[in-house]
Amino acid sequence: MAAGQSRRYGTNKLLEQYEGRPLYEHGLDALLRATDGRQDCSLIVVSCWQEIERSLRAGGIRCVMCPDSHLGVSYTIRAGIAACGTLASGDYLCFCVADQPLLRAETIARLLDATQQTPLTACLCADGEQGNPVLFCASLAEELCALDGDRGGKAVMRRHPERHVDVPCAAEELHDIDIRA
Repeated sequence: MAAGQSRRYGTNKLLEQYEGRPLYEHGLDALLRATDGRQDCSLIVVSCWQEIERSLRAGGIRCVMCPDSHLGVSYTIRAGIAACGTLASGDYLCFCVADQPLLRAETIARLLDATQQTPLTACLCADGEQGNPVLFCASLAEELCALDGDRGGKAVMRRHPERHVDVPCAAEELHDIDIRA
């Protein structure tokens, strides 16, 4: 999900330089490495930023534009689900935010592998703190699409604690960039 408005940051933080590259590229690279060679994954980036769309398309990465993302994360979630087309009962949806530059490919791969336990939901967790990315069984797509405004998928995740899996990670991987340093 690369469609946030960066209100607390004050400008489009996803295009700001972080260690010599635009912020969004760090998480994207981790996702690309985590899904490389996996036949069970498709990567779709949802954005409202034309600069990101152009860059992704030039790199052969599918990007779906969400001009309503300023209305809240629920619009980004719906755009991503719609872009997936028909979902099978064994499919999963994994939502990643684009402002976690320390997220590792190995950690994302472990989260994706959590589907082998057939949970309804799974997320990364460090020191008892649940964070992003979050994984949802496709059977929850309707609940996710019913979200409104700036209400994200964790509301759906919390409704299904009986079939949830926490995937441990290092605390720094959950760090997101919300304000200027």
